[in-house]
Amino acid sequence: MLIKIDTESSRPLFEQVAGAVRAELAGGSLVPGDRLPPAKEIAAALEINVHTVLRAYQQLRDEGLIDLRRGRGAVVTVAAAPLVALRAEVADLVRRAAGLGLSPAALAALVKETS
Repeated sequence: MLIKIDTESSRPLFEQVAGAVRAELAGGSLVPGDRLPPAKEIAAALEINVHTVLRAYQQLRDEGLIDLRRGRGAVVTVAAAPLVALRAEVADLVRRAAGLGLSPAALAALVKETS
């Protein structure tokens, strides 16, 4: 699992960590039943406070994407499956856009415009 943070960003670190996990889910790198690395391990790798990672994990738990259990760690829940399915839908959208002659940059601009 690849988590990157931007210490210069105005976005809180815990939100960046949670966002990176969501991206891994949407990208298919994580699927229901997978265990996330221990918070201490991520904190050490990113050189941030372990409580920051725990806050990100708590946010993901509150969203129903992971289950937190003492001694068992953080596990991706079945409720995260729609994020995994989103990858296939995005791939289909990219194929459809390419078939219409839309460049990836134009598609990205269209998505940004509609959000």
